[in-house]
Amino acid sequence: MSPHVLILGGTGEARELAAALLAHGGVRVTTSLAGRVARPGAITGEVRIGGFGGSDGLTDWLREQHVDALVDATHPFAETITANAARATAATGVPAVVLRRPGWQPGPGDRWHSVASLAEAADLLPRLGRRIFLTTGRMGLAAFAHVTDRHFVVRSVEPPQPPMPPHTEVLLARGPFTVADESTLFHDHRIEVLVTKDSGGRATSAKLTAARDLRLPVVIVRRPPLPDGVTTAPDVSGVLSWLGLAPQ
Repeated sequence: MSPHVLILGGTGEARELAAALLAHGGVRVTTSLAGRVARPGAITGEVRIGGFGGSDGLTDWLREQHVDALVDATHPFAETITANAARATAATGVPAVVLRRPGWQPGPGDRWHSVASLAEAADLLPRLGRRIFLTTGRMGLAAFAHVTDRHFVVRSVEPPQPPMPPHTEVLLARGPFTVADESTLFHDHRIEVLVTKDSGGRATSAKLTAARDLRLPVVIVRRPPLPDGVTTAPDVSGVLSWLGLAPQ
C-alpha cells in the first residue's frame, strides 16, 4: 500500500507540495481545505473539503484513512487547526511537520508598528491616519467594526460578511499583485496606513514595498506561536527532505 500523506492546505505551498509528492510517484496525497473559499485554486491529488470536527475528529480521520504523515501547510494564522493537528498527531503517533514560510522582516525605510492582535491594531489606528488599507482577511473585519471615524479599503477574493467597519470600501480581487499595482491602489484611494498580518512570502509582499516607497506607516500583526514541540520546515524542499524524498 502506498504511504498516505495528509496535507492541511489553503496556501500556495500546499498546492506546490501536493504536486511535488505526486510527481515522485508511489504516494497517496490528500489535501484538506477548510472550505472558506468557494473557488480554491487547482490542486493535484485527492481533495477533501470541510472541517474534521476538532482534534478528536481529526484523530479519527487519521486512523480511518491510515495516514502515514501529516503536513500542516495552513496559513500562519490558522492557529486552531494547527493546534488540533498537533493534538491529533500526538494521540495517533502520526509523524507531522508544520510548513511555515519565514515571516517578513523590516528593512531600511520601513515604518512598521508590530502588534500582537487585530484588536491592538485597531487601537493603534487613531495615531496613524484616517484612510486605511486593511489586508488582514475578510474573517478579521469584526475586530475593526467599532472604528467608526476611519475609512477602510478592504481587498478580498470573496465578499466579506458583517460585522465590519461602517465606512468600508470593498475591492474584490485575487493576487498576486505587483508593486506598481499596490502603489496605484494607495494613490487612487489616498491610503495613509497599511494594516496586514505577517503572512510572509513573496506573493503578498508587494504592498510592503509600495508602503516603504511611499513612506507610509504599516501595522504588522505578529504570528501566533506554534504549539510546543512541533517540527517545522520553511519550504516545500524542507518537507520533502523530512519525508525522505529528494527535491525534484
